[in-house]
Amino acid sequence: MANTNLQFKTNYAVSSKIEPFYKGGKVQISKDEKHIFCTCGSRVNVLEISTGKIVHSVEHDDQEDITSFTLSCDDELLVTASRALLLKQWDWRQAQCTRSWKAIHTVPVASMTFDSTSTLLATGGCDGTIKLWDVVKQYCTHNLKGSSGVVHLVQFHPDISQLQLFSSSLDCGIRMWDLRSSQCVCVLQSHYSAVTSLCFSSDGGTMVSSGRDKICTVWDLKTRKAKRTVPVYEAVEGVVLLPENKDFSQIGVKSQDLHFVTAGSKGVLRVWEASTARCVYTQTLPSTLTPVSEEEEEKDDDPRSLTYLLHLPTSSRLATVTAEHNILLYQLPDLTTQQQFVGYSDEVLDVKFLGKGDSHIVVATNSCQLKVFELLTNSCQILYGHTDTVLSLDVFKKGSLFASCAKDRSVRVWQMDIDSGQVRCVAQGSSHANAVGSITCSRMKASFIVSGSQDYTVKVWDLPADLSTTGADIHQLTARATEKAHDKDVNSVAVSPNDKLLASGSQDRTAKLWSLAGEGNVGLLGVFRGHRRGVWAVCFSPVDQVLATSSADGTTKLWSLQDFSCLKTFEGHDASVLKVIFVSRGTQLLTSGSDGLVKLWTIKTNECVKTLDAHQDKVWGLHASRKDDKMVTGSADSNITVWLDVTEVELAEEQAKQEDQILKQQELSNLLHEKKYLKALGLAISLDQPHTVLTVIKAIRQGEDSRELLEKTLLKLRLDQKESLLRYCVVWNTNARNCLDTQAVLQVLLTHVPPEELLQYQGARTHLEGLIPYTERHMQRIGRLLQASMFLNYMWQKMRVAGAPSSLGQDEEMDTSPLAQTQPFLMIDKEKGKGSNKERWDAGDDSDSGQDEDPNCPVEEEEEEDNEVSVTKKASTKDKRMENGNSTKNNGNRHSESEESSEEEDVEEDESDHTKTVKRLPVSSTPQCQTFAR
Repeated sequence: MANTNLQFKTNYAVSSKIEPFYKGGKVQISKDEKHIFCTCGSRVNVLEISTGKIVHSVEHDDQEDITSFTLSCDDELLVTASRALLLKQWDWRQAQCTRSWKAIHTVPVASMTFDSTSTLLATGGCDGTIKLWDVVKQYCTHNLKGSSGVVHLVQFHPDISQLQLFSSSLDCGIRMWDLRSSQCVCVLQSHYSAVTSLCFSSDGGTMVSSGRDKICTVWDLKTRKAKRTVPVYEAVEGVVLLPENKDFSQIGVKSQDLHFVTAGSKGVLRVWEASTARCVYTQTLPSTLTPVSEEEEEKDDDPRSLTYLLHLPTSSRLATVTAEHNILLYQLPDLTTQQQFVGYSDEVLDVKFLGKGDSHIVVATNSCQLKVFELLTNSCQILYGHTDTVLSLDVFKKGSLFASCAKDRSVRVWQMDIDSGQVRCVAQGSSHANAVGSITCSRMKASFIVSGSQDYTVKVWDLPADLSTTGADIHQLTARATEKAHDKDVNSVAVSPNDKLLASGSQDRTAKLWSLAGEGNVGLLGVFRGHRRGVWAVCFSPVDQVLATSSADGTTKLWSLQDFSCLKTFEGHDASVLKVIFVSRGTQLLTSGSDGLVKLWTIKTNECVKTLDAHQDKVWGLHASRKDDKMVTGSADSNITVWLDVTEVELAEEQAKQEDQILKQQELSNLLHEKKYLKALGLAISLDQPHTVLTVIKAIRQGEDSRELLEKTLLKLRLDQKESLLRYCVVWNTNARNCLDTQAVLQVLLTHVPPEELLQYQGARTHLEGLIPYTERHMQRIGRLLQASMFLNYMWQKMRVAGAPSSLGQDEEMDTSPLAQTQPFLMIDKEKGKGSNKERWDAGDDSDSGQDEDPNCPVEEEEEEDNEVSVTKKASTKDKRMENGNSTKNNGNRHSESEESSEEEDVEEDESDHTKTVKRLPVSSTPQCQTFAR
């Protein structure tokens, strides 16, 4: 199939992720305007505005949801409140909790804020009380009671010398508290619904309040009365006063009077003149987005409504938060969109690479809006056009043009400007009778698109030759051909690389092949049958006459386009296989399933090369870049992941690693030759090869003064190197051949390294526990060898060669060479025979204390026991066979036959003269320990 010289892919690594960072709740921007703070369940995430990345995150240990938070005006302190009724103070840059205390509130905290000095913290609880805290001296300074219901808004007067706090609760009034007397000095009554925000003029004498009762009120704080009530005809969630002495003529500000901006349920920003209660400017909506109707306005979850409005005075910008958890930054004075961040994408239904060099991705989520992310900054464009959930996407060959389809029964074509990166809709078509669930683009040039619908049909849409539009005009598409393709929903459609064939997959368990060559119609060529459940995806091979299909039966199949037979079946997913694509020039497959896995398959061997645990839920989106060097996945867990093909990187790294190891091995050999043991040991440890380290240890112990040299070398190692050495000792100690080297190393470490330092080693307790059983086993083995060697020592002390010079002392060593035939006897002095039992134990004690183990003398335990028994018999049994001539002859014969067949003979004791005679024994030429073993 395809080019066999092509390097197969073996692995993908995560390059970047786009994850949810805001799921509703409070949003606050730092004083330096570099970070956005927002809640996400039990966490507060810190988003860096310049990069769009989450740079910090704090989370409560109890995993309880955070009900409120606030950042001090100097950007130093972050305080959070959770459902566990705990307040926590954070060093948010280090993500460390510096202090925590009980909130005293009987129910969770609903709102909180700092004063301008960053020393006083106010918390409003669901119990109707407000508490003030001195965060420097760490005590509660005020307990303000009198509010009815949840205190959802607290705010200090900007002039701290006023010592005033404003609050609002369910009674819709605005309470003004005098902190000197801890009393509510007045209640500002104007609103008939929840008060949502307060803002103050620069001199502190005027305040504007907004509410969900569709009015804004301008207050004179000196007289504590309303100066003007402005009907804004929408539920307002945020209000911001425009700075004075600045030119805002582009947004309708023509006078020096007080002007303010509102954001609310209509989803647009509007500028109001306070003195005349007149709207002087309304933000222009995207061409494809219509204003919210009154019926839609009543819905609490309308995605176009705005929930927060924030002012960034230093950079002269406004920030809004939408009900769909999008954060948008607008530049004043013309309110042009500067940046957009998507806090929560909900379920990702499809994702495709887009733009020059695959610099962007376009994402279809559980929304009527499309989102185009720039991968470098995570900045997002939100595309309006569809009126219901977008279900599928596909990109044309050049990457700047793509198509979408949605539940609104329409298809749309979008174009990206290569220079600016801006995307706009250039064509649309709508003639399906039900939701359009799949779409595909022509492959050779941008000439047509094909859609598959839940109305069981496929449609072919011809595109105009020039899709460039002027102004807001959008080309209207008409279907060139319509064909009832299946008996159930059409889940997937794909166009062949030569634009002549069309494949479709359906919930009716079949895939079909169609001809696109005819004018005005679609001709059926054949049916692929074999899947046991619905077909989720179809894909043509880029080089072979092969079609790949994936199904809800958990399998992926390859089909021949010639005879429609199944060529191969790939099984491995535990659930539905939702997407399948070809990579590596058609030699490999990528599949994604509802089990959250992405699998890489090699077609030739029919095996799964790699399984990526990509997501926690269904992986609906799967797409490979045009260069085939990366892929992107999108899942129902709201995460989007970009993966990089690391096959070539891994091969290069492996080759470099091998070359580096060869060089290090050569260097190690040179260091050992030069007897630079410290450098050699450090180099061996850096290679992380226990056997190589053991080689160096053995080399050190083979030299002169090995004990002192080993001790000197080991004690000069760094702490991490000693830690690795202890870990290697556990491995070495399992082999009896290496036990002496291991114990020598352990002796140095345990003798000279303090216990406190040893316990600091990673896994030290586990390593030491692992050393104990094998060390005990080695000690038992050596003990048995020492016990067996007692008899050998005893024999050397009690025996002498018959016929030897009388001057031979009992403490001198004996000649173990074979005796001449003229001296065949081995005699034991009878005087030394007396009291032999006592002397035997004395000899055993001597050998136990001074005899070293001979490593060349293997002794088996069973032979040791037999030998000890035979010694006892020799001391107590009379030998009746005393014929010396025959004994000499028989002994010679036995010695010539085999040393291993020699017999031990009994000792005969003559009671009359107490003379003990040992029957003639053969004297072997083998080493003494081997004779003893036999």
